[in-house]
Amino acid sequence: MKLISWNVNGLRACLQKGFDAFLKEESPDIIALQETKVLEEQLEYVPTGYHAYYFSAQKKGYSGTAVYSKEKPESVRFGIG
Repeated sequence: MKLISWNVNGLRACLQKGFDAFLKEESPDIIALQETKVLEEQLEYVPTGYHAYYFSAQKKGYSGTAVYSKEKPESVRFGIG
């Protein structure tokens, strides 16, 4: 299993700098992104072959995470709980 964790410091900017090509080349089973700085409704991006899960910060333009997984997880929990 290949897992990648990456602080992207803005997912929209990362997408413009070749993120999709990186994802295709590395082909991780799971990739976890931090500091996405985007609300889910601002982004219409789900990489081909992945399930997407977003957890946005409450304040626009702050933090946020995204997880892309090739296999659909049995369950997903958001927040610290």
